[in-house]
Amino acid sequence: MPGNRKDLEREMAGQGRLPPGQVLTEKWPVLHEGTVPAFDPATWDLRLFGRVEAPVRLTYPEFMALPKGRLTSDIHCVTRWSKFDCEWEGVSAAEVVRRVSLGQGVTHVLVHGEQGYSANLPVGDLLDETVLFAYRMNGEDLTPEHGWPLRLLVPKLYLWKSVKWVRGVEFLDRDRPGFWERYGYHIYGDPWREQRYSDD
Repeated sequence: MPGNRKDLEREMAGQGRLPPGQVLTEKWPVLHEGTVPAFDPATWDLRLFGRVEAPVRLTYPEFMALPKGRLTSDIHCVTRWSKFDCEWEGVSAAEVVRRVSLGQGVTHVLVHGEQGYSANLPVGDLLDETVLFAYRMNGEDLTPEHGWPLRLLVPKLYLWKSVKWVRGVEFLDRDRPGFWERYGYHIYGDPWREQRYSDD
């Protein structure tokens, strides 16, 4: 009921879990531009490249053989909805990054997805213990619309930073805007500071 939802929103805001300007949802809305890419496990790979001593390419079996982890987090979309207590499964970003030796001066990454999607992050945020390359949520494989077979999860930032259909991580010595940042979204995207757009 709407009244109960408003009570819960007030409670979660009081606990510091609901960022300003957000409303709760039980659903998981689907938002993206373009079509949903097809997945072929025989050709899929994850590339780690840029300012590294040697680039690394992980095939789908190689990625799925990495140590797995689970975490529970809230997610916050720039379109003003929040979803609480999502249970994720995947491989920690730190575990993935251990596969490469970073070159000097790495400060940021650009995470690349299918269809030209990308998002920028400080490398320290990528290595946060809450960041996961996820393939399951709430006990079920991600649907193709939500990023199957792999999406990034960066729960402390707006959800557009959690790139769907991930295919690569590019290590950089400077910040570089990703897909949505080039279209006017905030360069960082902190929901607690309402960093939705470039002029926020």
